[in-house]
Amino acid sequence: MSAAAQGAVVPRWREGLAVPVLSLDNQQILKVLRDRPEAEPLRAKEIAAVLGIDAAVAARAEGVRSKAKRLAERGRLSQEPSGAFSAAHRLVASPGGGPSL
Repeated sequence: MSAAAQGAVVPRWREGLAVPVLSLDNQQILKVLRDRPEAEPLRAKEIAAVLGIDAAVAARAEGVRSKAKRLAERGRLSQEPSGAFSAAHRLVASPGGGPSL
């Protein structure tokens, strides 16, 4: 995950808002959760592991958790009471041809 994405604005989800409006880091988190064949929610450490981030380093796992929580607050992910995350919306084509989630 790149340092350039820190503090990136995450717009609230609305129908037709394309995924590319998000930072690359946030797009990667969404992709991990929506591309999973099973619907089991993932914890931040598990998302980090899929992304190739060393989740044993607490600060790195916390960075993923922070981004996932922000995505959940904006309606793009669902956060379970256990703290695990899952995709909140199905991927659909946006009017511009790019993906919308």
